[in-house]
Amino acid sequence: MKYIFTSILFLTTISTFSQSVARNEQPEINQTRTVFIDPKFKSEIQKAEKLVMILMKEKNIPGLSISVSTKDKVIWSQGFGFSDLENKIPVKINSKFRIGSVSKTLTTLAIGKLLENNRLKLSDNIRDFVPYFPAKAYTISVRELANHTSGIRAYNNGEYLSYKNYESVKKSIDVFKEDSLAFKPNTKYLYSTYGYVLLSAVIEGATSMNFTDYMRDSIFVPLNLKNTLPDNPYEIIDNRVRFYDKVDGAIINSPAVDNSNKWAGGGYLSTPFDLVTICRSLMNNTFLKESTKQKLWTPNTLDDGQHTDYGLGWRMDKDNFNRYFVHHGGSSVGGRSFLLAYPNDGICIALTSNLSDSFDQSFVLKLAGLFLNK
Repeated sequence: MKYIFTSILFLTTISTFSQSVARNEQPEINQTRTVFIDPKFKSEIQKAEKLVMILMKEKNIPGLSISVSTKDKVIWSQGFGFSDLENKIPVKINSKFRIGSVSKTLTTLAIGKLLENNRLKLSDNIRDFVPYFPAKAYTISVRELANHTSGIRAYNNGEYLSYKNYESVKKSIDVFKEDSLAFKPNTKYLYSTYGYVLLSAVIEGATSMNFTDYMRDSIFVPLNLKNTLPDNPYEIIDNRVRFYDKVDGAIINSPAVDNSNKWAGGGYLSTPFDLVTICRSLMNNTFLKESTKQKLWTPNTLDDGQHTDYGLGWRMDKDNFNRYFVHHGGSSVGGRSFLLAYPNDGICIALTSNLSDSFDQSFVLKLAGLFLNK
């Protein structure tokens, strides 16, 4: 398999960049290209490119995209390989990938905004917003849905590969609404995409809007996320990549799926450029207040006093050098994604690929490390 690797700085890019660098502003980036590079970080980027090339060869990855930003601006965006193997279409900055569970991170931006607008509280009973969801043995709060301690179950066999189309969030909840809770809320941690599906119903109840419409109008448009939207299989979506899996080392087309059963928990398309834009907005408190952001970035405490590593749509951790970072990964049919930020160092990195088995957190940390302490 041949790959397209672009490492040449275009003269037009340097010309556009020169004035902006002096003012420390984000230059206009042409996202239809395959690469944007801030010359100040050329050395770090060259090292990162080599790591990406080695990974793609080892893992036989069809296409991969990456963006890195400081608090002030995007310093690197680049597409590697192909978005479509059959037609040899290269990955561009605006190529849209499945981001899987990073969709949960998007969803909690909406929760944060609704908290600030006094439309809900984390302690609220979810049935105040979703009366059609059956009463369970215990009350479930908004917080418990968002931090995976609600007791709502995870996927059963075959549900991850669903191709059934659900015309509404309410219909998609039919899949699990009659099931008993796995435990009393906030006594255990159980990662549940269905919990986020129910959280999207809470958002609908709080806003009287369709979930995907609210996300578009109140989150994506204000943040200028031009390439983030639901992965609707029936729509013609510009620059949506093809999706691949690997069987016995060979690349095959991924099976067709319909993610309408889980928009909020794993159903969105996006780009690394859009994802680091979200990250920058949080680090600079330009979309959510500092106090709201800290709610997202504070790990939960269970009733027995045990701490989880999960806040609201984000995980918290420290690297081998004791540096604090926040992150979320996503796996989907024909896709892998990761969003990671070092808030204290002002660095954010996002990766996406169109192969399910492609990279892990350790690789993202290795790349991020190249840009720390610049």
